[in-house]
Amino acid sequence: MSAGYNPEFDPTGIEGGADTNAMPWIQLPHASGLSIKPLRASRESGMFSLIVRLEKDARLENLVYLGAMDMMLLSGSMSYDDSPLSGNLEPGIWGYIPANARVRGLTSHEPTEFLANFYGPVAFLEADSNAVAKILTAFDIERIARDNEIVLVPNTLAECMQPRPVTNPGKAEPLAIAGTDSSTLVEHVKGSIAEATLQHPHFVDTRVVPWIVNPGLPDIALKILRVSEETGVTSLIVRHNGVAGPHYHLGAADFLILSGHIGYRAGPPEGYGPGVWFFEPAGARHEATQRIGEEDLIYTANVYGPVQFDEGRGTPIAAIQSWMQYKELADASDMKLVRNTFEGDTSLLAWTPVGTSAG
Repeated sequence: MSAGYNPEFDPTGIEGGADTNAMPWIQLPHASGLSIKPLRASRESGMFSLIVRLEKDARLENLVYLGAMDMMLLSGSMSYDDSPLSGNLEPGIWGYIPANARVRGLTSHEPTEFLANFYGPVAFLEADSNAVAKILTAFDIERIARDNEIVLVPNTLAECMQPRPVTNPGKAEPLAIAGTDSSTLVEHVKGSIAEATLQHPHFVDTRVVPWIVNPGLPDIALKILRVSEETGVTSLIVRHNGVAGPHYHLGAADFLILSGHIGYRAGPPEGYGPGVWFFEPAGARHEATQRIGEEDLIYTANVYGPVQFDEGRGTPIAAIQSWMQYKELADASDMKLVRNTFEGDTSLLAWTPVGTSAG
């Protein structure tokens, strides 16, 4: 089976996913009680991706997001104070914070872990003024990874061709969800719906967002969480139990496996499992991407540009999947997308009234 989807497997290459369960937690000097697992950092765009852990009762105050940010709560719970973003977050909540948003305070109520994709730096302000005390950038994440001998996921196809450096990243500290059935983060379970604290679209209970099945791909279902009419970025939860045929990533994409195992080019024969995060650089090609095994393959996905499908190398383009097709699919499925509440941000976010069942 591995030869079918993975004819170019090179175990010495740097391409592939980052197993977050094999990485240590690193204390971030910018804030007490905040640790990270660095995944990717781009000097070109300023974007960086992390797994974040907050200790119980950790408190972060006076943050300004100089770029947008999206997140997926994996374990624990926390709450935001601010009225534009107020709410109690529990596992399965996905969130989006626009650029230039100010967060006056957030508190973790128990040890809490979440995936975070930052589209730009974060400023930490002085408590008694608007002066910037500290700033967290992609350059900081790159330095932290280098100092701790952690190999970040490559940003480009050229970087993927390089051999993987020999490193010693330290003690493996698995995620809290390691070894559990993480599909429950996004699957509807009776009685699991969050209380009526999410009165705005910025935080989305993925468990009550319905699965949408494209008739042309009956084994692949989507929960559409965000569509940006400005950048074309689309955020999804994907249940991928079929085969995605030959395709190019015309724009980049990133994924975090929550359940099952995925097989694709440059991956091991057994595929990548829960807790593995990986980044597909712009231009990456896959002859096939598929589930390995019988367990539901479920993952988060940020798609930063179109995906081009064909029937093999050198064949005509069969289809293009972009933000426009995702929006049309949501509209055709009566999946309500609403504009977020921050002026100037054109993101459309999933909106399912509290108490509504996803079926």
